Amino acid sequence: MEPVIRECTTIEDFDNCISLQREAFGLPDIEISPRRHLIVSRQAGGWTLGAFVDERMVGFVHHLAGVRPDNELFGYSHMMAVAKDHQNKGIGARLKWAQRARALQEGRDFIKWTWDPMQSRNAHFNLNRLGVTVEAFGDNFYGMDYNSDPTQTEDDRPGLQSDRLFASWRLNSDRVQKLAAGEEHQISAKVVRSIAVPSEWAVLVKADLATARTEQARLRNEFKKALAEGLVCAAFERGRDQSKYLMFEKESI
Repeated sequence: MEPVIRECTTIEDFDNCISLQREAFGLPDIEISPRRHLIVSRQAGGWTLGAFVDERMVGFVHHLAGVRPDNELFGYSHMMAVAKDHQNKGIGARLKWAQRARALQEGRDFIKWTWDPMQSRNAHFNLNRLGVTVEAFGDNFYGMDYNSDPTQTEDDRPGLQSDRLFASWRLNSDRVQKLAAGEEHQISAKVVRSIAVPSEWAVLVKADLATARTEQARLRNEFKKALAEGLVCAAFERGRDQSKYLMFEKESI
């Protein structure tokens, strides 16, 4: 059954968003965005879209109103969560394309968000399926990260720094328009550098925390060096043991 995408407006809707955060992210309560945050951000120009199957919320995306230094308004996508029994069924993609459509209706053409660079699935989704680019890196953006292995208890979690990549989603770019229409779009520009990432990050964290921390530091240094040289990331190549972020000259894409 196709999900129904609609705006979350009721207390029940927002409470379901909280439940989905706990289920999808495995975060402690201190890291959960509470009901009041969702309600207040709606009053301030943001919104939350929910995906419903048989009237059950199975996913949501939360969209904030952002302001650039020149007072231009843009969208900031704070979080998206999908119920475990509906993951890998296209719910996340439907939510993101609905978010794009809503932002365009409001006259916006840019949405920004972050993701953990060690998460290969998110990298593939954001770069290859949505068509974002990466032009900035955040060191330990949220403080120590609880979400390295959601199966562990809070006391047992090893704690890794929460490095993040910043996604730039230019809603009217040629690539994004084609992807939104369901068309294939391969970047024809030359790849000038690649940055490797372990394909099974959670497995590595659990098996060898010291190596995981070394890998995280390496990726941070390589990304920041490439971005400082004016390169941008616009694609992701998946592999069995290692995957690769693909870097391009900014002018070429």
